[in-house]
Amino acid sequence: MVTEGDPTAAAKVLHLLVLSFSWGTQVWVTFIAGFVLVQQVTLHTFGLVQSKLFPVYFYCQMGSSVISLALYAVYHPRELLNGHESVQMALYFVALIMAFLNAQWFGPSVTELMLQKMEIEKSHGLGNQIGWKSQREAYAKLREQDPKYRGYRNSFGRYHGLSSLCNLVGFLCTTTNLVYLALNLSNI
Repeated sequence: MVTEGDPTAAAKVLHLLVLSFSWGTQVWVTFIAGFVLVQQVTLHTFGLVQSKLFPVYFYCQMGSSVISLALYAVYHPRELLNGHESVQMALYFVALIMAFLNAQWFGPSVTELMLQKMEIEKSHGLGNQIGWKSQREAYAKLREQDPKYRGYRNSFGRYHGLSSLCNLVGFLCTTTNLVYLALNLSNI
């Protein structure tokens, strides 16, 4: 295990590529893909696409976080960390925890609740429209009339919100580490 001296060129390149991959996928999935997709396909299709895309995304984030944390830890032994390096190490660890929570708990829960919610919506002729605004009243009426649907929708909203929060925290951790890395390229 290399703990002294500078990282090899290959380790530096790998670290930068993995962190850049992680950040790029986070930007795309969080801010671009969903916004574009929800305007192009029906709500149920959008949900099904996300149910297939998100597990891959969360595991990619988890793998990227493991690699980034491992590479950083190898070249920055805990005993030799300064304040900035300790914060950076903590950010790698937090990003890993957030990806793990999404991959193992929030993501599967959101998908399961979404599928249950979609079954009820289908039976009421909802979910075939593009965007949710066109039938807002119909969804509100269904929530009022069907307590089971209301429960699924409330649980879905709660888990989706927690998943989004974990994703945003992971994105902020990755962004901070990428900025720090860019400002200190010689010290990867």
